[in-house]
Formats: sequence, structure tokens, C-alpha cells
Amino acid sequence: MQKSRQSFDPSIVRGGTTPQGGGWIPRGFRLESHSHPDGQLVYAAAGAFATTTEYGTWVAPANRVTWTPPGFEHSHRFYGGTDARTLAIPADECGSLAAHPCVFAVSPLLRESILALTGHRVRSADAQRRLRAVVLDELGEVPGQSLHLPEPRDDRLRAVADLLHADPGRNMTLAELGRTAGSSERTLSRLFHADLGMSFHRWRTILRIHHALFQLTEGSSVTDTAVACGWSNPSTFIDAFTAVVGQTPGRYQAELRARAE
Repeated sequence: MQKSRQSFDPSIVRGGTTPQGGGWIPRGFRLESHSHPDGQLVYAAAGAFATTTEYGTWVAPANRVTWTPPGFEHSHRFYGGTDARTLAIPADECGSLAAHPCVFAVSPLLRESILALTGHRVRSADAQRRLRAVVLDELGEVPGQSLHLPEPRDDRLRAVADLLHADPGRNMTLAELGRTAGSSERTLSRLFHADLGMSFHRWRTILRIHHALFQLTEGSSVTDTAVACGWSNPSTFIDAFTAVVGQTPGRYQAELRARAE
């Protein structure tokens, strides 16, 4: 159903030049680390994806757009069938945007402007500049960090992070993880705050929300997702998901279905 409307064109996400356009990306597609000479916004009109840079990983459901400034190395992974829209921002127009990769909330006006710029309609250069100006105005607010998962640089933290990435539902305490990683609970707790700017509990919650978004995008039920990602019951999962994403898991899936149709 999706590919009958727009077929997958790898040029919309390739490295090298800064691509612009849209198309359906197949489930599980990965684009390895690359950079662009201009800034790039990537938006999932349907589906979801993750953007990873040296600053960490951002997951972008349909109410977020990722921003990568010119020259930053980044990679993407797409979940479910994703209607990916990539928008190039010329380097000389990037001054008002964040100088580091981040994620922004998507307002209705921002969404429609991105869709217009990445659709099939041919627009003049002046028309594109005017629409980009609308996009830049809508991105003028402080970027949201709720879906940002910083990646540790300390070897001890990386050992803990690797365990939890491999199994986000793992319910080990920080002390238990520390014994596995060869470090004390106190040291790891200090490192989470110093290296990642957040507590272990907060970091693991964001990691689990990332995995929950992927599972929900690929069709798992709310209950199955809650269990797989480490929550003891669906209600606590729903509360955590809503606090981070801004909508319930059920509403998120309903909007995914509506956009796919």
C-alpha cells in the first residue's frame, strides 16, 4: 500500500551531497555514518527513525524532526515502513539554528511546510526560500531534549550501556550492573551525572522509551511493549511514555495508522 504511492529512492538519504525529497524507506533500513555540506532536517511523516551522532541518539516519531548541522557525522536507522522527508538547509541559512545536532517538536505549520518542500510539486527557487523561512521561524524555539539519549565515553559506562542496549528489559540494579562491569554503584552513579548529565534511572528510562517507540512502530501491542522494555505493568509504562513523548502509546499507534493510510 505504501510503496504504491512513493517508491524508495536511496538518494533521499545518501551521504555526500545534502539530499532533499521524500519516499518510503523499508523497515530496518540503515544508513551508515556520513556527513553533508549543508544542514539537514529529517522528518518521518509516517513511521519512525533514529539519528545517531557523537552527541548521542535521537529517536524521531511523527511529532519530532531531527536537525544535523553542516559537517556533522551522523547515521540513520528506520523502523517500520517510514515516509522519510529530508530537507536541506543551505549552510548560509543555518545561523539561527542550533550549532549541534538536536531534535525539535513539530508544529502543524512546520509539518505542512516540510511536506510542501519535500513533495513532488516543482517550486521556484524563490518559493522554496520563502517556505524555508517559515521552517526556520518554526524551529526558532529551544529544541526539546526529551528523546535524546547521550552515549557514554567512559569505558565503565559503555559496558553498562552495552548490556542495556542489548536487553532494555533487563531489570538489574546499578549495583548489579556495576559488578558485571567491574565498577562500584557509587562510581557509576557519579559517572552518569558527570559524563551524561543525568541519573542512571533517567538514562535507562529514555533508552527504554526509544526501544518502545521502535516496537510500537513495528506493530507490537502496548502490553507486549511494556513487558519487553522492562515495565512491570502497562500503566507505569503509559505514564513514562506520555511524560517523555507527549502522548500515550495508544494515541501514538493510532496516529501511525492514520498516516500510513
